[in-house]
Amino acid sequence: MTTATTTKWGIDNAHSELSFKVRHMMVSNVRGKFGKFDGKINTTEDDFTNAEIEINIESNSVLTGDDQRDGHLKSPDFFDAENHKNITFRSTSMQKKSDDLYELKGDLTIKGVTKPVTFQVEHGGILKDPWGNEKAGFTLNGKINRKDWNLNWNTVLEAGGVLVGEEVALTADVELAKVK
Repeated sequence: MTTATTTKWGIDNAHSELSFKVRHMMVSNVRGKFGKFDGKINTTEDDFTNAEIEINIESNSVLTGDDQRDGHLKSPDFFDAENHKNITFRSTSMQKKSDDLYELKGDLTIKGVTKPVTFQVEHGGILKDPWGNEKAGFTLNGKINRKDWNLNWNTVLEAGGVLVGEEVALTADVELAKVK
């Protein structure tokens, strides 16, 4: 009987970004990202179909380009970063849909609330960098309703509508490095 060998991967933070966008005043989008995150990816298959993925994001590292807004996002109105230091994702399945497209399902925990999420994933491939390190690239896209994670703060606009949309688009451009 042959035992499958586990391949371990880590996130190359210098070549990865976790970002989001949400409607502002119902007329435009505000974009943001998280500056500090790490992850572990283990797989026994070259195509990542059985990958076990764990991602940890420091909620205090949220960046939108506006210090006042960043402070509000870190407050109890949103991420409550002082009491909930991390946002986590743990995969439950990674299903191959075609040559380079996957569907990733898992549990996302924000502010102590865990809910299932689904991401569409494009696999950019695997290759060796000029220094002989094996790399793999992925782009993930998904949407969540922020209220499902008790990110409820909002205010009604005088002209109608609300200041912050409920739907949040999530994107991750991730480069993995094989752990030697």
